[in-house]
Amino acid sequence: MDIVFIKQLQVDTIIGVYDWEKSIQQRLLLDLALTADQRNAAARDDISLTLDYAVIAEKVTALITAEPIELIETVAEKVANMLLTEFATSKVEVTVSKPGAVAQAQTVGVHIVRTAPLATPPKDYA
Repeated sequence: MDIVFIKQLQVDTIIGVYDWEKSIQQRLLLDLALTADQRNAAARDDISLTLDYAVIAEKVTALITAEPIELIETVAEKVANMLLTEFATSKVEVTVSKPGAVAQAQTVGVHIVRTAPLATPPKDYA
């Protein structure tokens, strides 16, 4: 399978558990990897047959900035669920980094891997 990716998507949003964080915007950096067969899109040179990076970035940004979130783990789960639901991908990897969250570190973050549920065969009611 092929991987379509976006590295270091910058999203400024209200994120954090401390009171002072709930009144300011902070930058999150996201790395996204979506597994999807790209042969047909490549053969036809047709963007409608692939995962559109611009659309993905726009939807991820809108999701994260829609309302304040406390945990970057929540951000990662919401993004993964949205990608699996709204795009033709069977597996996603989402890394969310929060630069400056720990003074002694360049960044901290979380990396998750999620797969789309397998289709359940219909039950035989005979």
